[in-house]
Amino acid sequence: MNNPRKPVVVVTRKLPASVEARMGELFSVELNHDDRPFSRERLAEAMARADVLVPTLTDTIDAALIDKAGPNLKLIASFSNGIDNVDVDAAARKGITVTNTPNVLTEDTADMTMALVLAVPRRLAEGARLLAGSAPDSWQGWSPTWMLGRRIWGKRLGIVGMGRIGTAVARRAKAFGLSVNYHNRNRVNPETEAELEATYWDSLDQMLARVDIVSVNCPSTPATYHLISARRLALLRPEAYIVNTARGDVIDEAAMIRCLEEDRIAGAGLDVFENEPAINPRLLELAKAGKAVLLPHMGSATLESRIDMGDKVVINIRTFFDGHRPPNRVLPGRI
Repeated sequence: MNNPRKPVVVVTRKLPASVEARMGELFSVELNHDDRPFSRERLAEAMARADVLVPTLTDTIDAALIDKAGPNLKLIASFSNGIDNVDVDAAARKGITVTNTPNVLTEDTADMTMALVLAVPRRLAEGARLLAGSAPDSWQGWSPTWMLGRRIWGKRLGIVGMGRIGTAVARRAKAFGLSVNYHNRNRVNPETEAELEATYWDSLDQMLARVDIVSVNCPSTPATYHLISARRLALLRPEAYIVNTARGDVIDEAAMIRCLEEDRIAGAGLDVFENEPAINPRLLELAKAGKAVLLPHMGSATLESRIDMGDKVVINIRTFFDGHRPPNRVLPGRI
């Protein structure tokens, strides 16, 4: 008996070695050993001949690319939690199934969010930069007014988007003595609300005007584009901080920069940017001035999370080619 043909799987970025090895055992896989992002032309070429494309959030798979896909392409198994980089509706029209890798980044992203919640008010990056920088001798020892930041305990945290990650952030925040406030499309269940001693705000505007720290944890969708707009940023108090580990375009970045430059908010901790990997030079200047802590999209960057994501990609592909519905299918109209 002839063995069935292994599906041709094109992977657009370098993945952990164990994940790539497993893919090599199961599929006819083409890996990206040098980890250079695919150009649009290279994506189109891959989609013209592959059975499966495994993109990441750095690949924009829009309707134009999908319309030109070859007849063999039946699955886009995205190596990502968010799926805003793939036109799921266009894929559905073409008969292409889309999957993602949900529920593996929650704890890591929440950890990084809490790290930024601590780092910005307590000036951690400034202190580290002082000692490791070009003039470590400038530190003459402890003094009562040296490097004063702001206390975390007892402050009010406002979470925008109380999904899995937002809830995990709330658990950490409560342990640090922050009072938890949240805005979400739907109120969380009463048991979770009671456990976290969380206050629900139906009005985002009212919550923003009253909290000390804002944590953005909602997905990027057309409805959340610039959700934190110039008008809403103006509602924040001058002592307030904003942290974003979700997607850069949820905040009007230009308006936020103006607020920071004009001391209308106290600081920002950002792991994502509106036009990444490009970073606004004014943000870099603000970081040098101690008004922002900037990270290069590290929120989910742990070895454990990447292996878990790879395992989900493999399961989605195997399940699909075994003739079953993959467990992490993304339905059109749901993002």
